[in-house]
Amino acid sequence: MAAPSSVIERERKYEIVAGSGVPRLVGVAGVETQDDPVEQILDASYYDTETFRLARGGITLRRRVGGHDAGWHLKLPVSADERQEIQLPLGGDPNKVPGRLRRLVRAYTLGEKLVPIAHLRTDRFAHRLADGDGRTVATLTDDHVTGEAGGESARLDEWRELELELDPATDPGRLEDFDRALGEAGASASPWPSKLRRLIGDRVPAPPRGRKKPTAGDVVLTSLREHYARLRRADVGVRLDVEDSVHQMRVATRKLRSSLKTFGSVVAEDETLTAELKWLGQQLAPARDAEVSEQRLREQLDEIPSELVFGPLRQYLTRYFAREAEEGRTRAMAALTGKRYRTLLRTLDTLVEDPPRTRRARKPAKSALRKPVRKAAAKLRRAEAATRGLTGHELETALHEVRKKAKRARYAADTVKPVYGKKLRQWRKNVKTVQGTLGEHQDTAVGRDVLHHLTIAGHGEGQNTFTFGLLYERDAETAEKLRRRFAGEWRRLRKGERPGWLR
Repeated sequence: MAAPSSVIERERKYEIVAGSGVPRLVGVAGVETQDDPVEQILDASYYDTETFRLARGGITLRRRVGGHDAGWHLKLPVSADERQEIQLPLGGDPNKVPGRLRRLVRAYTLGEKLVPIAHLRTDRFAHRLADGDGRTVATLTDDHVTGEAGGESARLDEWRELELELDPATDPGRLEDFDRALGEAGASASPWPSKLRRLIGDRVPAPPRGRKKPTAGDVVLTSLREHYARLRRADVGVRLDVEDSVHQMRVATRKLRSSLKTFGSVVAEDETLTAELKWLGQQLAPARDAEVSEQRLREQLDEIPSELVFGPLRQYLTRYFAREAEEGRTRAMAALTGKRYRTLLRTLDTLVEDPPRTRRARKPAKSALRKPVRKAAAKLRRAEAATRGLTGHELETALHEVRKKAKRARYAADTVKPVYGKKLRQWRKNVKTVQGTLGEHQDTAVGRDVLHHLTIAGHGEGQNTFTFGLLYERDAETAEKLRRRFAGEWRRLRKGERPGWLR
């Protein structure tokens, strides 16, 4: 079977009064012509687990016959108006979801079987909207839908809706222009994100509702659920080998672990779970480290006068980091396809669905969340104090520890933002500045290790490694400058604005 293709959909759906005509949109958002309708009959079968795990994650999986893009479609949410659609052509067993798509949603299905849950037949009348040069701006469709859902009790429904989808090359901002025009023409925004959700909406468990005065548990769990959602979204990106997806998955993993450790007095910390999150981060690290190291080295080479770059170093780096990237990806994918990772996801799923709340979790957020943030800030101060008097490798190690504590303090501030947002804004900003400088400092430490390895390996291959030595010395000088910068930033953090309870 062919490899999946991917497109970004930008669209909105609208309710329309029965018997009304299709609005004319000539003159809106650069539209000069609105073509007569082209009729298409679309027949789609939808798949999910029996507990609607995909729908709960905002995901749609279908097999559709008819139309210009017949095939298997996996739709992943990007934003309110955007979805990433991954497509596979028709072929194989029409009653079985292709293995490529099943693997992409493993982080959502968690081993549950994908089964048919609904069938939709759409009589579509599509109007192409074009600009003065004949280029497609958007497509307005008038959809007449018949839907059938199975389950304990069968459900039949019929409705009509409009759908406005922008062409991929159209400025996303034009969606608002169309929205206003359609509203003035009598159409109203649909409350449903998709046809499937309209059909099965009340069968999908609703997400927890926020309270006007949240408890400490509400605030922490909202944060944990967001990080878990980002981890699963990044999981799909890693499997598709999307740029930056490994980094995003590491960040989500790190934030989950940090939140569980920082707010263990609110949602009881599971030490096994935090250890497994640490393991996952370690499996993803080589792939991400190779990306960062290669980009940084190439930028450094670009800054050096050409007469100081001896031999085909760039070609050598390409070969070296291609091997590193392949090994890193192999390690990451081995982790993501293993039972250990699936067990980790199931544990996280149970955590956010049935959280182990402590007595403190039931207390008002404003009073109960101060102590965890204070403790994170105190650990950061102690880590900085431990660096004094150190030199060389010991100092670099200690500063790396400060960076980790700064990151945890910033994550803590992010978690409690709904409660203390304005009061913590400047303190969080100063913490982030410190973290950023120490991140650059750590890059120099890792960079020198990589350069040392490249020098040894390159010498064995007959490379002239003079330039690597030059870069090594520059990194050492940069590290010294960053330490001085950190000292000034730390003073600003120590003396800077913050709420009284954080002093």
